[in-house]
Amino acid sequence: MERILTLHADQGDQPRLAVARERGAYDGLRKALGLTRHQIIAEVTASGLRGRGGAGFPTGRKWDFIRPQPGQPVYLLCNADESEPGTFKDRYLMERDPHLVLEGLCIAAYAIGAHDVFVYLRGEYASVGSILAAALAEAGEAGILGATLLDSPYELRINLQLGAGAYICGEETGLISSLEGKRGYPRVRPPFPAVHGFGQQPTVVNNVETLANLPWIILHGGEAFATLGTERSTGTKLISVCGAVNRPGVYEVEMGYPLRDFLAREAGGILDGRALKALIPGGTSVPILTAREAEDVTLDFESMQHAGTMLGSGGMIVFDQTVAMPGALATIANFYAHESCGECTPCREGTGWFAWIIARVLAGEGRPNDLEQLLRICANVEGRTICGLGDAAVQPVRSFITKFRAEFEALLPADQDTRPDWQRHGHGPRAARHGPLGQEAAWAEPVAGPSSARL
Repeated sequence: MERILTLHADQGDQPRLAVARERGAYDGLRKALGLTRHQIIAEVTASGLRGRGGAGFPTGRKWDFIRPQPGQPVYLLCNADESEPGTFKDRYLMERDPHLVLEGLCIAAYAIGAHDVFVYLRGEYASVGSILAAALAEAGEAGILGATLLDSPYELRINLQLGAGAYICGEETGLISSLEGKRGYPRVRPPFPAVHGFGQQPTVVNNVETLANLPWIILHGGEAFATLGTERSTGTKLISVCGAVNRPGVYEVEMGYPLRDFLAREAGGILDGRALKALIPGGTSVPILTAREAEDVTLDFESMQHAGTMLGSGGMIVFDQTVAMPGALATIANFYAHESCGECTPCREGTGWFAWIIARVLAGEGRPNDLEQLLRICANVEGRTICGLGDAAVQPVRSFITKFRAEFEALLPADQDTRPDWQRHGHGPRAARHGPLGQEAAWAEPVAGPSSARL
């Protein structure tokens, strides 16, 4: 199986510039500097490379949207805010092969005409930032990076920025707002970042894994990359797998690789020989698959879509038969309730209600209509927010309840008091965190109501 991104990542000396250069680091950049911007974009377009951050948008097409006016600055932002639960493949690349990431950054910047690059790191990735900073300094001392690229006259400045640990800043416009020193609120689109992005200037935002593919594409050609994978999902994909498997970790596979083979060979099978119950293929923001649904799925964008889910970030979480799905969903719902920025009312309110209702079901104080109520809230959140966080919170709630409904129904008491909460407990639903559970939820602040969880 072809390895593009992890060929040298397992060798502990790869972060050293001298070693990396012996293995071909920056050869792709040198070749790119001999090409025109349009030639590089043409190669990337021919490769069929799609964004590896989750959306899967064609990279070459995204770059081609950049049409600056004469003298207008262009910016490249590297999205290293890897906050999707279950996803850790970008961290793996930056820790194990930082020069590959930096080389990809340089190629992309040269292709779109950017002279300033910002690497926006997840707040918890301070140690990763140190590795990148060391690699950047070493490449600067060697004359590869710095005022100019290699021995060319092209000026490029690479800046590292550590975020504050907000999931919402993984959304590209939220990232831009944070980088500008504002609160990390997403922006209404249009206008799109390609027209009005960072500093209201044309901007491209690419994921770490996306950029790391560029050196190989430039060296070997877009058509060679397109021969890997499937017709519409080309190349390879990093899958970070965790949960009930014998060998959790990051694995590179060709797009179209059978999921069941991945679990058996790369991940080493289900933990302790147990049976597979379900899995989340692309981070917690995508619908869960049951064991039966996962039997004939392949690891590519189209197959996952056909199965009713998404490949997403490639963050795979595996559940065996010992896992109680209501408890797993409660953990996911609490995460999104905590991470909602509060800008959009449906998301701000809906994520709080998800967490609260699921918590009371787990506590044995659920009501007969709680599951239907959760599904109604899903319909009122989905598609009604500026960014995708609301939809991300909806997908696990809807899919868990739909596919494992019996487990949730088993927690609903047979004989229940159906009076409204304010009659049963002497307060309204906005006192959720001091209501039926008798104690404040872990994700909430000590104020009344689900809507104030993020305020």
